Formats: sequence, C-alpha cells, structure tokens
Amino acid sequence: MSDIFYKSTDGLDLYARSYGPEDAPLTALCMHGLTRNHKDFEPMIAALGGTYRFIAVDVRGRGQSDRTMDAETYTPMVYARDMLTLLDHLKLSRVALIGTSMGGLMAMLMAKSAPDRFSGIVLNDVGPVVERAGLERIAAYASDPKPVESWCDAISKTKASQGAAFPDYGDEDWSAFAKRTWKKQPDGRLELDYDPEITNSLAESKPGLLTRVVMWRVFSSLKKIPLLVVRGGESDILSQKIAARMIRRHKDAELAVVPGRGHAPMLDEPAAVSAISAFLKRIETQS
Repeated sequence: MSDIFYKSTDGLDLYARSYGPEDAPLTALCMHGLTRNHKDFEPMIAALGGTYRFIAVDVRGRGQSDRTMDAETYTPMVYARDMLTLLDHLKLSRVALIGTSMGGLMAMLMAKSAPDRFSGIVLNDVGPVVERAGLERIAAYASDPKPVESWCDAISKTKASQGAAFPDYGDEDWSAFAKRTWKKQPDGRLELDYDPEITNSLAESKPGLLTRVVMWRVFSSLKKIPLLVVRGGESDILSQKIAARMIRRHKDAELAVVPGRGHAPMLDEPAAVSAISAFLKRIETQS
C-alpha cells in the first residue's frame, strides 16, 4: 500500500491509496458512495487478491481529503473532475472504474467526458434511475452525523442505519464496518468521517437536476465500454427493472446479483468477487 496526495483544480488537498503492484496488468480506480471513504474497498481488494492495482479514493469532504469552504462543490460533476485530475497526476491514460452508488454516478459522468480512458466499468448498485425510497433513506441517516462517546455506540449506530442491507453480519463485521467509517477525535469522541455538508449533493439526484432523461443519455455514453452491473438482491436504490433495462440498452454488459444484500454490496461477497474477477480478467486481455 502507498499513499497518494494530489491537488484539485480549486486547490484542495485530496487523498487516495494505492494497493497492489504499480506494474500490474490492469489498474482500477475505486470510488465510494456518499458517506464512505477509500476503506470501503479494502474488503473487496483483500478478496480479489494481489493481481491488479487498485486505487481507492477519499472523495473531497471525506476521510483524509480536505473539506471545502464551498459546499456547492459537493456534487458528482465536481467529484468526477477531481478523479480525472487524479488520473492525470498519476499519468494513467487508461484504467478500469469501480463505482459504488455515488461513485457509480461519477463513473458514468467520467465516461461521458473521456470515454477512451476507461477499459471497463463496474457499477455497484446504481444506475441512471435512483429509487426515491432508497434516496430518502440515505438522506435520513447521512444528515444525522452526531458524534458518539464510544466504539460500542458507533457500532450500534452503524448497525441501525445499515442493518437491513447486511442481514447476515455478525459482531465482528459490524465492528470492522464502524472502524472504516468513524474517526476518533482529539476529545475522545467518535465522528463519522465526512463533512456533514456533503448531503447537499443529494439534490443532484432529484428531478430537475440530474433528471432521468439526462442520466439515461449519460448512460448511453458507456456503450463502447465493457460494463458489469452489480445489484444487491434487496436493493432499494437500483431496482430489478432498471438493472434489466441497463443490460438491454448496453451491447457489452453483464449483470451480477448479490443475494441477501441491500444497498450496496460490499463487493467481497462470493457472487460479487466471482463476477468482478472474471470481468477484470476479460478487460485485461482486451486492453
């Protein structure tokens, strides 16, 4: 592992972490969901082994990346621009993209602006249509980032907000989940590791901004890029109907369903690992 520090075009210090050999046959840029950070991909990276290089990011306002004074820059369009800046910083001309939830929206926007830079895309439980019920659920817990006094409290709160998506998790799973998403402060209290202002970006998924029509057009820009859609079998963000429609509209797309998962699979589940491994191997040989 190695740390990556770079600057955004508007002067923020941003962070990413590299896993695996720099001379790997394929590099994948991993982009997390709204309230997560680069650690979200560590279970997946551990499950996939050391063949490929994975670069997992802290999107601005999360983890070790700077928080901004201008909350209007907490939008998928700006996040996507930051990712292209990172690729330029690393002098990477062509990579695969793995995007969970908001990270998948970023991947679609990146593919629209620079399609030749991407050898393949994995969209984890997200598509051109975000289901209202799921969006409202995310907004409810994301806008309540109150600090807690102990790790027991952090674990309890994590389980309360995410339990429906991971019904088979045990105590060790929830402890690991909490330690990826909470951060201890100098006063001893624990806070979720993101700027509360990031919830402004939820407006990007509401009608009138990134509308369904616009996002289907963005999705159409992926048509020349191999695509893997991963869907949680119980997802309230990516419906079965929309996932099927995505596969029909893309000439080189596969769908992998992770049973017993809501939004969003951690990507270390056997069904996800099998599908992603096969997909990365295929695009590696095509690159």
